[in-house]
Amino acid sequence: MRRVVVTGLGIVSPLGCQIAHVWPRLLDGAIGVTLQRTAATDYAAIPCKVAAPVPRGKAAPHEFNEDAVSTNAERRYLSNGFLFGLHAAEQALRDAELLLDGKVQADEAELERTGVCLGFAMNNLQDTVDAGDDLRRGYSKLSPFFMPKILPNLGAGQISIKYGFQGPNHCVSTACATGLHAVGDAFRFIQHNDADVMVCGGAEASISPLGIAAFARMRALSTKFTDTPERSSRPFDRDRDGFVMGEGSGVLILEEYEHAKRRGAKMYAEVLGYGLAGDASHMTTPRDDGKGATLCMNRALGFAGVKPEQVGYVNCHATSTPHGDKAEANAVRKVFGADKLISSTKGATGHLLGAAGAIESIFAVLACHSGSVPPTVNLENVDKDISDLNIVANKSVKWEARDRRIAIKNSFGFGGTNASIVFAQIAK
Repeated sequence: MRRVVVTGLGIVSPLGCQIAHVWPRLLDGAIGVTLQRTAATDYAAIPCKVAAPVPRGKAAPHEFNEDAVSTNAERRYLSNGFLFGLHAAEQALRDAELLLDGKVQADEAELERTGVCLGFAMNNLQDTVDAGDDLRRGYSKLSPFFMPKILPNLGAGQISIKYGFQGPNHCVSTACATGLHAVGDAFRFIQHNDADVMVCGGAEASISPLGIAAFARMRALSTKFTDTPERSSRPFDRDRDGFVMGEGSGVLILEEYEHAKRRGAKMYAEVLGYGLAGDASHMTTPRDDGKGATLCMNRALGFAGVKPEQVGYVNCHATSTPHGDKAEANAVRKVFGADKLISSTKGATGHLLGAAGAIESIFAVLACHSGSVPPTVNLENVDKDISDLNIVANKSVKWEARDRRIAIKNSFGFGGTNASIVFAQIAK
């Protein structure tokens, strides 16, 4: 099997844009959850009043500026999710030094060996609502760009078209496991010689009245902390009452090791293994015993040739739902015991749905690279059923390892889809 390393990272998140801005903020316990637009008529009747939007503006480089990413004409067919993905991809390509002065550093043969794998859990529902309103006004009012604006695979397609990448052009849509599946699939494309470089990750822009209302009707969203919105997302906490919807994009550049070495690329981490499993149980609720999560973690470890005792950090999916956090904790305990460092960064970012697994993979990579483990913020009273676990609470910690730092990242989704991926510090 060919070795695969991470050589570039890009992020658009509720904590801002650019890794150099977001990573220190995450370690310092910053929170991107805010009060939703309660004054707007479309939100007034929805019990959930909080969300984790991407900060927008033109004043600072860490703000998302859509005018810097696209033109008015392009936004006719580029959804907000596509724009997030394009911005994160550009950051990652620049970080990997594959994009210099706006030009891709690759000849035709290398372009043919570079692919894209970007996933979305769903399109922006507001685009569909708006198109429905247009159609009711008359057939000619419907935009001819509506369909390419909502097809999830056009996110990868737009990146491929912009930069001329002719390798695998792939889209994943597996609910909240999407981002991790995209990274894992890209890893296998390189391992199996379908590509030498993959631009991979996830994006999501689903904060809208219909998106919030739909999840609220399922009683999946937090409603308790309207007066203190920053406290709403609280993985593993006794008082957690649902997730907070976030938005953004995370993109990683994966590269075959020898290819990266030849061009002198910096390497953040190595990808060692990838595992998948199905709960075969319920359409939205994970199994109480965490069997699906247990299976995918064990399969990822087996694929990587890594023993549980070699893993030092588990970046959990934990979304701040009463049932889901407990089920994952049960699975982590079965696979690793209770001594591993674990955390969920969703207290800081909310739940980015299809982008969650990608952004959190970036955080796991940076933990391996830097030796710092990001905290689980808002953890005031650990749930008594999981209080035995070694959860990194509220403050980041230094990660000491005898050998390589090895982390595992989990992501789970509706339909019982589960995935885990193993990252490791570059071998000394």
